[in-house]
Amino acid sequence: MSTLSTLAAETTTGSPALNITIFVVFVVATLAIVIKVASGHKTASQMYTGGASFSGRQNGLAIAGDYLSAASFLGIAGAIALQGYDGFLYSIGFLVAWLVALLLVAELFRNTGRFTLADVLSYRLRQRPMRIATASSVLAVSFFYLLAQMAGAGSLVSLLLGVDGAAAQNIVIAVVGIVMVSYVMIGGMKGTTWVQMIKAVLLILAVAVMTVWVLGTFGFSLSGVMQAAVDENPAAGDKLLEPGLKYGGSLTTKIDFISLSLALVLGTAGLPHVLQRFYTVPTSKQARKSVEWAIWLIGGFYLLTLVIGYGAGALVGADRINEAPGKANAAAPLLAFELGGSWLLGIVSGIAFATILAVVAGLTITASASFAHDLYNQVFKNGQASQEQEVKVSRYAVIGIGIVAILGGMLAKNQNIAFLVALAFAVAASANLPTILYSLFWKRFNTRGALWSMYGGLGAAIVLIAFSPVVSGSETAMIPGADFSIFPLANPGLISIPLGFFLGWLGSVTSTEFNRAKYAEMEVRSLTGHGVAEVVEH
Repeated sequence: MSTLSTLAAETTTGSPALNITIFVVFVVATLAIVIKVASGHKTASQMYTGGASFSGRQNGLAIAGDYLSAASFLGIAGAIALQGYDGFLYSIGFLVAWLVALLLVAELFRNTGRFTLADVLSYRLRQRPMRIATASSVLAVSFFYLLAQMAGAGSLVSLLLGVDGAAAQNIVIAVVGIVMVSYVMIGGMKGTTWVQMIKAVLLILAVAVMTVWVLGTFGFSLSGVMQAAVDENPAAGDKLLEPGLKYGGSLTTKIDFISLSLALVLGTAGLPHVLQRFYTVPTSKQARKSVEWAIWLIGGFYLLTLVIGYGAGALVGADRINEAPGKANAAAPLLAFELGGSWLLGIVSGIAFATILAVVAGLTITASASFAHDLYNQVFKNGQASQEQEVKVSRYAVIGIGIVAILGGMLAKNQNIAFLVALAFAVAASANLPTILYSLFWKRFNTRGALWSMYGGLGAAIVLIAFSPVVSGSETAMIPGADFSIFPLANPGLISIPLGFFLGWLGSVTSTEFNRAKYAEMEVRSLTGHGVAEVVEH
């Protein structure tokens, strides 16, 4: 399984066995927690929402654990190390996105639904077509997000084991995927939430320790860290400290940056695995409190990524990062090794893997819930399936989703994780956000508008990604050697997001459907929470 590369040998010098031992300890410890807290998730409510039994503070920690994914730690650190200021823009975009979620979506979404995104979007529209459309969108968004996590997991474990070569990394991704599916099968939402809470605390503490360590190495001077990063990357030089290194070279890259920014800022409010977390609290007040806690935790974390990224550029260097398994995604683990040797590398890698694990678990639960609750029960069985049958189907869906994630991760293993997550944000903002906002705020909105918006935004985003440099026609493309790239932008958000909103409007104004009573009922419920207690199962 292992062809040792020169760099991998260097980064794991000391004790590869120690690295992997610490890593395994983290995996076993989190699995033990899942087994302990997850007993009894027999009903759909317990499987999908943990019985709505978490406080706002607990859910805020879990949201931070869900949101601070491999992209936040591995991807952004690598982007800053190699691209400087332009890499830090990911941090800014991911953080600002939470304001949209807090101000426009969180409380209203919690008051209106029950288990899934489709519960909200089909509330005042025709159930069957809306649930099919929403499930399709949820599965697509989850797939793109899972690509990033699996790619991160593969590069991380490959670095720990010192393996190089596509075949070896593919085997690692497959093994990692099997482990992650096992967590979800055992834990459900309750077990996943506890892992996310613990992981959020560990990740923030680890990044804080590394930040202080990096600053201490340079006399607690942030400018000293940045200057050292410039010195270690002569190819980029002072451009690391100013806008434009990645997105300022041409008109196309500048437009691509606008597209990326639009996707990052609007994407969070349409992410189904984040939205489903609002159902794990008992009241809308606790839902608001969840987001407030999440914003503080996430904001503090993203400020620290600036030091981690430039620290990796200064102490590891761009050349070593680019030669490592996973390339940019290896920057943070390599920095940990540079600071504290195998011990710190093992600890940080274990925490990073727990990060990936928690996010994948949340994504998989959301996708399986959408398949089992929205498609199997509500569409195929007309709402007549028992909860035992629904949970059983969701477990089968977990296995299927895991297989798809493994295969996708193998294709995307050389892409920057933060960039891959930005694609998921673009799909979510194109397909889900227009329909969510129209459903909550526009009384004229109807089923045709929703279907045109979801299918149009989703289809546009996927087609543009398929014919973009991400998939073919570039050195880091998912399909090396192929070139059918005809869309110049790496992120489709600039086209697909406005198109989703436009199609939602056009479909609605060209249809005569309008259920005034149902809209009034939804408006009262979304603003007051009246009636939510009737459908929440404890």
